[in-house]
Amino acid sequence: MSSDRYGPDVLASGTRTVHHRPARTAQPVPAERGLVVEDVTTGWVGAIVRVEKSGGQHVVVLEDRRGRTRTFELGAGFWVDGQPVVLVPPVRAAAPAAPQRTASGSRAVAGAPARVARASRIWVEGRHDAELVERVWGDDLRVEGVVVEPLDGADNLPEAVRAFRPGPGRRLGVLVDHLVPGTKESRIAAEAVRAAPPGTVLVLGHPWVDVWAAVRPQRVGLTAWPTIERGTEWKIGVLRAIGWPASGPADVAQAWQRILGSVRSYADLEPALLGRVEELIDFVTA
Repeated sequence: MSSDRYGPDVLASGTRTVHHRPARTAQPVPAERGLVVEDVTTGWVGAIVRVEKSGGQHVVVLEDRRGRTRTFELGAGFWVDGQPVVLVPPVRAAAPAAPQRTASGSRAVAGAPARVARASRIWVEGRHDAELVERVWGDDLRVEGVVVEPLDGADNLPEAVRAFRPGPGRRLGVLVDHLVPGTKESRIAAEAVRAAPPGTVLVLGHPWVDVWAAVRPQRVGLTAWPTIERGTEWKIGVLRAIGWPASGPADVAQAWQRILGSVRSYADLEPALLGRVEELIDFVTA
Protein backbone atom coordinates (compact mmCIF):
# COMPACT_ATOMS: atom_id res chain seq x y z
CA MET A 1 0.00 0.00 0.00
CA SER A 2 1.37 3.42 -0.97
CA SER A 3 2.03 5.80 1.90
CA ASP A 4 0.68 8.67 -0.26
CA ARG A 5 -3.03 7.97 -0.57
CA TYR A 6 -3.79 10.80 -2.96
CA GLY A 7 -0.68 11.11 -5.11
CA PRO A 8 1.06 14.49 -5.50
CA ASP A 9 -2.19 16.52 -5.15
CA VAL A 10 -4.50 15.70 -2.24
CA LEU A 11 -7.28 17.88 -3.69
CA ALA A 12 -7.32 15.99 -7.00
CA SER A 13 -10.70 14.36 -7.56
CA GLY A 14 -11.61 11.50 -9.85
CA THR A 15 -11.13 7.75 -9.98
CA ARG A 16 -8.50 6.25 -7.72
CA THR A 17 -7.44 2.72 -7.00
CA VAL A 18 -9.11 1.50 -3.83
CA HIS A 19 -6.74 -0.07 -1.30
CA HIS A 20 -7.67 -2.14 1.67
CA ARG A 21 -7.72 0.05 4.77
CA PRO A 22 -7.28 -1.48 8.17
CA ALA A 23 -10.05 -0.76 10.61
CA ARG A 24 -9.41 2.35 12.65
CA THR A 25 -11.49 4.16 15.22
CA ALA A 26 -12.94 7.36 13.79
CA GLN A 27 -12.19 10.37 15.95
CA PRO A 28 -14.53 13.38 16.23
CA VAL A 29 -13.13 16.44 14.46
CA PRO A 30 -14.78 19.91 14.35
CA ALA A 31 -15.72 20.88 10.80
CA GLU A 32 -13.64 24.07 10.73
CA ARG A 33 -13.47 26.21 7.60
CA GLY A 34 -10.46 25.36 5.43
CA LEU A 35 -10.03 21.77 6.71
CA VAL A 36 -9.41 19.40 3.76
CA VAL A 37 -11.45 16.18 4.00
CA GLU A 38 -12.44 13.23 1.81
CA ASP A 39 -15.91 11.71 1.63
CA VAL A 40 -15.13 7.99 1.65
CA THR A 41 -18.27 6.90 -0.25
CA THR A 42 -17.86 9.20 -3.27
CA GLY A 43 -14.13 9.95 -3.12
CA TRP A 44 -14.88 13.69 -3.20
CA VAL A 45 -12.00 15.68 -1.72
CA GLY A 46 -12.35 19.32 -0.80
CA ALA A 47 -11.89 22.07 1.72
CA ILE A 48 -14.71 22.91 4.12
CA VAL A 49 -16.28 26.24 3.20
CA ARG A 50 -19.20 26.22 5.63
CA VAL A 51 -21.44 24.18 7.92
CA GLU A 52 -25.16 24.87 7.86
CA LYS A 53 -28.52 23.38 8.77
CA SER A 54 -30.70 21.80 6.10
CA GLY A 55 -33.92 19.98 6.86
CA GLY A 56 -33.14 19.99 10.55
CA GLN A 57 -29.73 18.35 10.04
CA HIS A 58 -26.22 19.76 9.92
CA VAL A 59 -24.54 19.53 6.52
CA VAL A 60 -21.03 20.41 5.40
CA VAL A 61 -20.17 22.07 2.08
CA LEU A 62 -16.87 20.99 0.48
CA GLU A 63 -15.10 22.87 -2.32
CA ASP A 64 -12.68 20.94 -4.54
CA ARG A 65 -9.55 22.27 -6.26
CA ARG A 66 -11.59 23.46 -9.26
CA GLY A 67 -13.99 25.50 -7.17
CA ARG A 68 -16.85 23.02 -7.42
CA THR A 69 -18.91 22.42 -4.28
CA ARG A 70 -20.88 19.47 -2.91
CA THR A 71 -22.92 19.10 0.25
CA PHE A 72 -22.68 16.13 2.62
CA GLU A 73 -24.42 15.22 5.83
CA LEU A 74 -22.23 15.90 8.84
CA GLY A 75 -21.06 12.84 10.74
CA ALA A 76 -19.07 9.72 9.96
CA GLY A 77 -17.68 8.65 6.59
CA PHE A 78 -14.85 11.16 6.16
CA TRP A 79 -11.05 11.01 6.17
CA VAL A 80 -8.58 13.70 7.23
CA ASP A 81 -4.85 13.24 6.62
CA GLY A 82 -5.39 9.54 6.04
CA GLN A 83 -7.38 8.97 9.24
CA PRO A 84 -11.11 8.23 9.60
CA VAL A 85 -12.99 11.01 11.37
CA VAL A 86 -16.50 11.94 12.44
CA LEU A 87 -17.15 15.55 11.46
CA VAL A 88 -19.00 17.46 14.18
CA PRO A 89 -20.24 21.06 14.18
CA PRO A 90 -17.56 23.65 15.05
CA VAL A 91 -17.59 24.51 18.73
CA ARG A 92 -18.19 28.15 19.52
CA ALA A 93 -16.72 28.18 23.01
CA ALA A 94 -17.42 30.87 25.56
CA ALA A 95 -14.58 33.14 26.63
CA PRO A 96 -12.09 30.94 28.50
CA ALA A 97 -11.22 31.68 32.08
CA ALA A 98 -7.75 30.16 31.90
CA PRO A 99 -4.86 31.89 30.08
CA GLN A 100 -4.86 31.10 26.36
CA ARG A 101 -2.40 31.49 23.51
CA THR A 102 -2.60 33.84 20.57
CA ALA A 103 -2.23 32.59 17.00
CA SER A 104 1.49 33.39 17.24
CA GLY A 105 1.88 31.16 20.31
CA SER A 106 2.23 34.04 22.77
CA ARG A 107 0.29 34.12 26.03
CA ALA A 108 -2.94 36.02 25.44
CA VAL A 109 -3.58 39.10 27.57
CA ALA A 110 -7.28 38.94 28.41
CA GLY A 111 -9.18 42.22 28.17
CA ALA A 112 -6.14 44.29 27.28
CA PRO A 113 -7.07 47.35 25.19
CA ALA A 114 -5.10 48.14 22.05
CA ARG A 115 -2.10 50.27 22.91
CA VAL A 116 -1.65 53.70 21.34
CA ALA A 117 0.48 53.20 18.24
CA ARG A 118 4.22 53.59 18.63
CA ALA A 119 6.21 55.86 16.38
CA SER A 120 8.12 52.78 15.23
CA ARG A 121 6.69 50.79 12.34
CA ILE A 122 6.95 47.46 10.53
CA TRP A 123 6.80 47.62 6.74
CA VAL A 124 5.97 44.69 4.46
CA GLU A 125 6.00 44.56 0.68
CA GLY A 126 2.27 44.28 -0.04
CA ARG A 127 -1.26 43.71 1.18
CA HIS A 128 -1.00 39.92 1.27
CA ASP A 129 2.09 40.14 3.49
CA ALA A 130 0.26 42.56 5.82
CA GLU A 131 -2.84 40.35 6.03
CA LEU A 132 -0.78 37.26 6.82
CA VAL A 133 1.14 39.06 9.58
CA GLU A 134 -2.13 40.39 10.99
CA ARG A 135 -3.71 36.92 10.99
CA VAL A 136 -0.94 35.35 13.08
CA TRP A 137 0.53 38.27 15.07
CA GLY A 138 -2.40 40.70 15.15
CA ASP A 139 -3.21 40.24 18.84
CA ASP A 140 0.44 40.69 19.83
CA LEU A 141 0.85 43.80 17.67
CA ARG A 142 -2.19 45.49 19.17
CA VAL A 143 -0.94 44.86 22.70
CA GLU A 144 2.48 46.25 21.73
CA GLY A 145 1.09 49.19 19.76
CA VAL A 146 2.91 48.25 16.55
CA VAL A 147 1.43 49.23 13.18
CA VAL A 148 2.20 47.12 10.09
CA GLU A 149 2.11 49.08 6.84
CA PRO A 150 2.23 47.58 3.32
CA LEU A 151 4.55 49.03 0.69
CA ASP A 152 3.97 48.83 -3.04
CA GLY A 153 7.01 46.61 -3.52
CA ALA A 154 10.53 47.23 -2.27
CA ASP A 155 12.09 49.04 -5.25
CA ASN A 156 11.75 52.48 -3.63
CA LEU A 157 12.60 51.33 -0.12
CA PRO A 158 15.71 53.56 0.40
CA GLU A 159 13.73 56.69 -0.52
CA ALA A 160 10.85 55.66 1.75
CA VAL A 161 13.28 55.12 4.65
CA ARG A 162 14.74 58.60 4.21
CA ALA A 163 11.24 60.09 4.16
CA PHE A 164 10.31 58.19 7.35
CA ARG A 165 13.35 59.66 9.14
CA PRO A 166 14.12 56.88 11.64
CA GLY A 167 15.76 57.83 14.92
CA PRO A 168 15.71 57.11 18.66
CA GLY A 169 12.24 55.86 19.58
CA ARG A 170 11.32 55.79 15.90
CA ARG A 171 12.64 52.50 14.58
CA LEU A 172 11.73 50.84 11.33
CA GLY A 173 11.57 47.08 10.68
CA VAL A 174 11.13 45.90 7.09
CA LEU A 175 10.14 42.44 5.79
CA VAL A 176 11.26 41.82 2.20
CA ASP A 177 10.39 38.99 -0.19
CA HIS A 178 13.16 36.95 -1.84
CA LEU A 179 15.93 38.39 0.32
CA VAL A 180 18.85 36.13 -0.59
CA PRO A 181 22.51 37.04 -1.24
CA GLY A 182 23.30 38.50 -4.63
CA THR A 183 19.76 39.50 -5.56
CA LYS A 184 18.35 42.92 -6.35
CA GLU A 185 16.46 42.77 -3.07
CA SER A 186 19.66 42.28 -1.06
CA ARG A 187 21.23 45.38 -2.65
CA ILE A 188 18.10 47.45 -1.97
CA ALA A 189 18.04 46.25 1.65
CA ALA A 190 21.67 47.25 2.20
CA GLU A 191 21.07 50.71 0.72
CA ALA A 192 17.96 51.17 2.90
CA VAL A 193 19.94 50.43 6.07
CA ARG A 194 22.62 52.95 5.04
CA ALA A 195 19.93 55.59 4.51
CA ALA A 196 19.23 55.89 8.27
CA PRO A 197 21.22 56.34 11.48
CA PRO A 198 22.90 53.12 12.66
CA GLY A 199 20.68 50.83 14.69
CA THR A 200 17.38 52.44 13.63
CA VAL A 201 16.48 50.26 10.61
CA LEU A 202 16.41 46.47 10.37
CA VAL A 203 15.65 44.81 7.03
CA LEU A 204 14.95 41.07 7.12
CA GLY A 205 13.42 38.74 4.58
CA HIS A 206 12.37 35.28 3.57
CA PRO A 207 13.75 33.28 0.62
CA TRP A 208 10.55 32.94 -1.44
CA VAL A 209 9.48 35.03 -4.42
CA ASP A 210 6.12 35.67 -2.77
CA VAL A 211 4.74 35.37 0.76
CA TRP A 212 2.17 32.79 -0.43
CA ALA A 213 4.96 30.22 -0.29
CA ALA A 214 5.48 30.93 3.42
CA VAL A 215 2.19 29.11 4.06
CA ARG A 216 2.80 25.40 4.45
CA PRO A 217 1.55 23.83 1.18
CA GLN A 218 -0.22 21.04 3.06
CA ARG A 219 -2.70 23.63 4.35
CA VAL A 220 -4.12 23.96 0.83
CA GLY A 221 -3.79 20.32 -0.14
CA LEU A 222 -0.39 20.45 -1.86
CA THR A 223 2.77 18.52 -1.16
CA ALA A 224 4.89 21.48 -2.29
CA TRP A 225 4.44 24.84 -3.97
CA PRO A 226 5.15 24.45 -7.71
CA THR A 227 8.31 25.83 -9.28
CA ILE A 228 7.50 28.61 -11.74
CA GLU A 229 9.83 29.42 -14.62
CA ARG A 230 11.37 32.87 -14.87
CA GLY A 231 9.36 35.36 -16.90
CA THR A 232 6.00 34.07 -15.63
CA GLU A 233 4.12 36.09 -13.02
CA TRP A 234 4.52 33.89 -9.96
CA LYS A 235 0.98 33.90 -8.59
CA ILE A 236 -0.61 33.28 -12.00
CA GLY A 237 1.88 30.51 -12.67
CA VAL A 238 1.11 28.87 -9.35
CA LEU A 239 -2.65 28.98 -9.93
CA ARG A 240 -2.28 27.43 -13.36
CA ALA A 241 0.04 24.72 -12.06
CA ILE A 242 -2.34 23.64 -9.29
CA GLY A 243 -5.47 23.91 -11.42
CA TRP A 244 -7.16 26.88 -9.75
CA PRO A 245 -8.78 29.67 -11.81
CA ALA A 246 -6.04 32.00 -13.08
CA SER A 247 -7.57 34.44 -15.53
CA GLY A 248 -6.70 37.66 -13.72
CA PRO A 249 -6.55 39.72 -10.51
CA ALA A 250 -9.98 38.57 -9.32
CA ASP A 251 -8.86 34.93 -9.39
CA VAL A 252 -5.62 35.85 -7.58
CA ALA A 253 -7.62 37.66 -4.90
CA GLN A 254 -9.99 34.73 -4.45
CA ALA A 255 -7.11 32.27 -4.26
CA TRP A 256 -5.37 34.36 -1.62
CA GLN A 257 -8.49 34.44 0.54
CA ARG A 258 -8.60 30.65 0.34
CA ILE A 259 -4.91 30.38 1.27
CA LEU A 260 -5.21 32.94 4.07
CA GLY A 261 -8.31 31.19 5.39
CA SER A 262 -6.29 27.99 5.80
CA VAL A 263 -3.87 29.67 8.23
CA ARG A 264 -4.98 29.14 11.83
CA SER A 265 -1.76 29.76 13.74
CA TYR A 266 2.01 30.00 13.51
CA ALA A 267 2.10 26.22 13.00
CA ASP A 268 0.72 26.72 9.48
CA LEU A 269 3.68 28.92 8.44
CA GLU A 270 7.25 28.05 7.50
CA PRO A 271 9.92 28.70 10.19
CA ALA A 272 11.87 30.99 7.83
CA LEU A 273 9.03 33.53 8.05
CA LEU A 274 8.20 33.01 11.73
CA GLY A 275 11.68 33.89 12.94
CA ARG A 276 11.96 37.00 10.79
CA VAL A 277 8.64 38.48 11.91
CA GLU A 278 9.37 37.77 15.58
CA GLU A 279 12.77 39.45 15.23
CA LEU A 280 11.22 42.54 13.64
CA ILE A 281 8.63 42.84 16.42
CA ASP A 282 11.38 42.59 19.03
CA PHE A 283 13.43 45.23 17.19
CA VAL A 284 10.70 47.88 16.98
CA THR A 285 9.52 47.31 20.57
CA ALA A 286 12.98 47.28 22.21
